[in-house]
Amino acid sequence: MANKRILSVSLLSADFSNLTQEIQTIEQSRVSDIWFHIDVMDGHFVPEIQFGANIVRAIRKITNLPLDIHLMVNNPDRQTEIYANAGASWLSVHVETCLHLYRTIQDIKKLHVNAGVVLNPATPFVMIEPVIDAIDMVLAMTVEPGFSNQKFIPSVLPKIRELRRLIDKSNPSVLLAVDGGINLETIDDLVAAGVDVFVAGSTVFDKGNHVVNIKALKAKTRD
Repeated sequence: MANKRILSVSLLSADFSNLTQEIQTIEQSRVSDIWFHIDVMDGHFVPEIQFGANIVRAIRKITNLPLDIHLMVNNPDRQTEIYANAGASWLSVHVETCLHLYRTIQDIKKLHVNAGVVLNPATPFVMIEPVIDAIDMVLAMTVEPGFSNQKFIPSVLPKIRELRRLIDKSNPSVLLAVDGGINLETIDDLVAAGVDVFVAGSTVFDKGNHVVNIKALKAKTRD
């Protein structure tokens, strides 16, 4: 899987009044290597409140694609089992919110879910070193978490390159993911930096045909 480039479509930018159709349109597009990225927000770690477990459970009923759950919450240990049971394929927690990060990762793995760790833009890449052998994915935020349609922060690119080097040296099976401001312009630098998973929402949903937009992004990821 680490040799594939994956587009994780962020449902935060979808039309909530027509969510079933939005999901089915993308699933039926037959575009390969697509996930759905679902942001869980508690109103504390980030200001917004979004996507509770009941919504994730409903989404799981209408799609077989992987559900990439991003826990933007202050106490992720209280949420991991809930979202695993709701149908998560991946659960990612923030370094900034985990008092015992290694333990949290092990608890996620016991739930038979892939474990990811997230770094905010200002969080140094070295924070991931102690757990690099235990995780399945690193997600680097290239915007401040909590809101869609933000501009890409280019100063995060050197950190992404350092993460690529760390992964290649220490645990090549780990996926390197990026979330925030990904569009047809910014994606080129991310491909060059060695990113595996691209979280995109606004570029998929805001203008034009969703499937056309996805295919345009996917085309940019090909060697």
